[in-house]
Amino acid sequence: MKKSRTLVTIGIAAFGFALGAYLLLRSYGARSVAAEQSDASRGPRITVQVGELRRMTLHRYVYGYGVVEPAPTTPQHPAASASVAAPVSGVVTHVLVAAGERVRRGQLLVVLNSGTMTERYAAQQVARLKRLYAEHNAALKALQSAQAQLALLRVTAPLSGQVVSVNVKAGTAVDARTVLAVVVDVDHLVVRTDIPEEEASQLAPGDPLQVLGARPISTRLAYVSATVNANDGTVMAWGSLPRKSSLRPGQYFHLRIVTATEPNALAAPSKSVISQIAGSRGVLSVVRGSTAIRVPVEAGLREDGWVAVSGPGLKVGTRVVTEGAYGLPDRTAIRIAAPSSGQAVSSRTMDLQTQ
Repeated sequence: MKKSRTLVTIGIAAFGFALGAYLLLRSYGARSVAAEQSDASRGPRITVQVGELRRMTLHRYVYGYGVVEPAPTTPQHPAASASVAAPVSGVVTHVLVAAGERVRRGQLLVVLNSGTMTERYAAQQVARLKRLYAEHNAALKALQSAQAQLALLRVTAPLSGQVVSVNVKAGTAVDARTVLAVVVDVDHLVVRTDIPEEEASQLAPGDPLQVLGARPISTRLAYVSATVNANDGTVMAWGSLPRKSSLRPGQYFHLRIVTATEPNALAAPSKSVISQIAGSRGVLSVVRGSTAIRVPVEAGLREDGWVAVSGPGLKVGTRVVTEGAYGLPDRTAIRIAAPSSGQAVSSRTMDLQTQ
């Protein structure tokens, strides 16, 4: 009797164990099938590269070429260049300067003899009439007339600057059309540019201007012409260069003008923004776990591989798909590739310093 009970107990235990094992295996199989179905519904993962949204200052530029020139006449300053012409017809007797020399305003440059009077005789007449005037034996008008005659034969510098060319020598016959020398104030220069009229509408005096080169020089537009050059469809603009800029008249440089600035903009890598056909709208593929979610955005200024963006849920540090974003469907399962060494981009703020 006792042995029968033991056998019954063992049988019940064995049945329970078998039933439990069956149910456990069935449950595991069901979960495996569900997992396989879930993975199949997601499809294969797409390998992409990602970047992050950052804060920076972005600019819009108009690019062009500029030439260094003497500053034109303004209400504040006279012209910084002068072509010195012969006041009368005659013959050059002395040239007192050479190209490259610095001169002061009023410094004697060239001496002439006219067809009716020599410089020496004119100087003697002035000296004689000064003495007589001091003794009250000559009229002031006569003295002034003699001084005017002498001034016609002594050509002086009309401004302080550098003599850039001397076009005559002793013995050269000249008339009122002969340019004797050219003087330039090399500390009062401008950079002039001609911008196509379709871009010139963006320009305004005061816009930051940067002369690009080995040592960039920053200034601002001082003047934008109100007219279009009918020959080439351009608009002339210029900006004053700082003193001691080391630039020379006639030099050409690549330049850019800032026409808009977006400070502290939320910026995305340009490769991540898929623009629509028209307007400033586009989309970003935002990384959520292992899924790429398409988010509509408004795109703003672009500069150096970045574009200003605004859209729902975007903030600094949001990860977005860069390489592989084009044509990526919404809610695509993704695999993030390891970044290449060339992907590291500085997060510095790109401010243009202006003087």
